Amino acid sequence: MAIIKPFNALRPTAALAQTVASRPYDVLNSQEAKLEAAGNSFSFLHITKSEIDLPETTDSHSDLVYETAKKNLSEFIKNGTLFSEEKPCLYIYQLIMNGKSQTGLVCVSSVQDYFSGVIKKHEFTQPVKEKDRIDHMRTIEAQTGNVFIAYRDVLEINALINGWKNSQKPVYDFIAEDKIQHSIWIIDREEVINSIVRLFETNVPATFIADGHHRAASAAKVSEQLPKSTNANYFLTTIFPSSQLSILDYNRVVKDLNGLTEEYFIAAVQQNFIVEKKTAAVKPQQLHQFGMYLNGTWYLLVAKNEIIEEDPIGVLDITILSKHILDNLLRIKDQRTDKRIDFIGGIRGLNELEKRVDSGEMKIAFSFFPVTMEQLFDIADSGNVMPTKSTWFEPKLRDGLLTHCL
Repeated sequence: MAIIKPFNALRPTAALAQTVASRPYDVLNSQEAKLEAAGNSFSFLHITKSEIDLPETTDSHSDLVYETAKKNLSEFIKNGTLFSEEKPCLYIYQLIMNGKSQTGLVCVSSVQDYFSGVIKKHEFTQPVKEKDRIDHMRTIEAQTGNVFIAYRDVLEINALINGWKNSQKPVYDFIAEDKIQHSIWIIDREEVINSIVRLFETNVPATFIADGHHRAASAAKVSEQLPKSTNANYFLTTIFPSSQLSILDYNRVVKDLNGLTEEYFIAAVQQNFIVEKKTAAVKPQQLHQFGMYLNGTWYLLVAKNEIIEEDPIGVLDITILSKHILDNLLRIKDQRTDKRIDFIGGIRGLNELEKRVDSGEMKIAFSFFPVTMEQLFDIADSGNVMPTKSTWFEPKLRDGLLTHCL
């Protein structure tokens, strides 16, 4: 059963919350982060992407970057931008995007649950990305990145959280520049905290990482490296009931056709897919449909029945396209390490795929129909993992509002 705890969050004053809050470190490259934080000395990007305060030639994974993050965090605490909660609390985090609301519980989750499989995974992680977060976490002695977790709804938990929201005022409530509303409530009443913790321990047999596999894996490894740190035995999570969540598409762009001509490549694709040329961008409307953008033209691909497998992994659209196009034709065997492929979250739209191809940086793009929450649960329950970068969740939690100190 799921073990969670309240914690003493390091957080900004109410007046500075919107100014401090930043988009997650892993959705921005260094140049984008520097532009976003320009003129804002309070931006939490000075801690999560501290290379923005160093010369552009600085290696973003160098010790200097992590030491700069540590110095910046210390300064934020020293000047009163951030302060530590006086007692352990739980927190409610509500996001509203395009009129749709989702509400999660911010807490710390047991690292032992991660190791034992109570917290279930559905993706492999990349060693270089793990090391980056391990080095960041150990140097600054804090977890700044929140792991986005889902669980199957428990009505009693929903009732407690909704009841607190309806009877209390949020400590933070603002609309960010991307039009997403962020609201946070503090649960500081001990009997309510204990009730929620007990309900997770008795009614939630498993939770599922939705977004943040690298943050979770890194936190687990840091706990092994810091055996004397009680706080390191838990990591920062926000847990959402699955009924409130939806997954966006996670698309692909590839640098070349592996030496194949366009004519040969399209003919080869037709062996396993029905291919139809389109005059507008293709956003798949159902499972087993794909969009393909090549040389200024969009194509609709529909997988033929004979290549669709029945098992939880084989039925995934990511698996189908990976096996029959990315692997067999383009010879991309490991999407985690191959430098010829890149991934674009659905929030960026199909225009981003066209832009990357039309610029000449990439040769071909593929758009997908999103994975469903039930597919994610089925795969995690079966002990399998999806191909890398299969799911994109939106809206994203903001960094800097609630930090877990080690």
